[in-house]
Amino acid sequence: MPIIKSAKKRVKVATKATIRNSKTKRSLKAAVKSFGKALTATDKKKAVKALDKVQSELDKAAKKASCIKQSCPQESSGRTQCQIRRCTRRPQK
Repeated sequence: MPIIKSAKKRVKVATKATIRNSKTKRSLKAAVKSFGKALTATDKKKAVKALDKVQSELDKAAKKASCIKQSCPQESSGRTQCQIRRCTRRPQK
């Protein structure tokens, strides 16, 4: 337990930041999952809405410093391309 007042404040700030970061990451993971489900269902309208949600969540994460600002656009485009490739390669019955 810290003794100095500034160290006590840093502990409080760090716990708040940890909670904020975990919330942001959790919402990002949920958005990515919903995007994957929309792609596998081959519903184009839902997939487009889910993609918008994923990109906005990535932007929020970059803004709140939950992830690295330079890697968020790369991650966004990479996830999009990966999900689309995985969906389109699915064997048709």
